[in-house]
Parts: sequence; structure tokens; C-alpha cells
Amino acid sequence: MEPSELARFEETVLPHLDDAYTLARHLVRDEHDAQDVVQDAYLRALKYFRTFRGGDSRAWLLAIVRNRSHTWRSTRRADATTEFDEELHSGDGAGEGADAGLQRGEARETVRQALARLPAEFREVIVLRELEGLSYKEIAQVTGSPVGTVMSRLARARARLLEALGPRAPEAG
Repeated sequence: MEPSELARFEETVLPHLDDAYTLARHLVRDEHDAQDVVQDAYLRALKYFRTFRGGDSRAWLLAIVRNRSHTWRSTRRADATTEFDEELHSGDGAGEGADAGLQRGEARETVRQALARLPAEFREVIVLRELEGLSYKEIAQVTGSPVGTVMSRLARARARLLEALGPRAPEAG
């Protein structure tokens, strides 16, 4: 790869590293596996960067991350253990009531668990829309689905998420 092409890759694709990790983390459900998936996706993106014809580099990269995540999950058994969540269990609630941070952490964990129980096709559209802020068109590019399918999956995903949260839904939102 020429130095100018490498510089273009770094300028175009590297800024989306956090978004790539966030998507991978929600799809493979393990932080270390997500790091491996993102590394693999970036290597693949670098290898095939000459085929990128411009346009939305974020959607292009997230499509690669999505595909690598699905491949990763299909070749490895998911670890059913729950990892320690430093943010959830840390004592960073300075200046709050004693239970305010705990309640917020519990609400966050409840939403995370409900999201984790969604089928993969629903979980990925929720992550892409609500966490990554992608438009319906961008999600369609990432998933290779028509915009109408994205919209219906998102509606069903939101409904299932609200159902899973039950009476806590307004509190967790």
C-alpha cells in the first residue's frame, strides 16, 4: 500500500474506531472478543480499502464490523458469563445521594440485559440507531437490508425492549 493511500485510510476510517467497537461489543457480547473483531475488521478494511469508492466511510466500516461479528459468533461459542462492569460498580457518585448512583447503575444494567436478550437482528438495529446515531439509510447500508425492513425491525426491537423492561421502562429510559 502506498503511503498516500495509507494516510487516506487513516484519515477516512480510523475516526470510526469507537463506533466500530461499540457495535462489535453489542454483537459479540464480550469486550475482548469485540476488540479482536474490530482488529480483524480494520485489517480487512485496510486490505480492501482500494475498493472503497468514497461515500459514507462509517457505514462501510460498520458493515465490515457487522459481518466480522457474525462470522466471529458463528465460529466461537458465546461465553455465558457476565463480566465485571467497572462503571456500574465504581463509587463515582460523588455529591449524589447514597442510592442515586446505585439506582442509575441498576437501571443501566436492566436496559443492558434487556438489550442483550433481543435477537441479533433487533439488537443490531437498536445499537446502530440509538447508540451510534445512524440514519435509517445508513443502517440499511450497514445491514444490507431495505430501509423499510430497517424501520420495521427497529419498531419491533423497540417494542420488545419496552416489553422486556416492563414497569421499569419509564424509569430506565
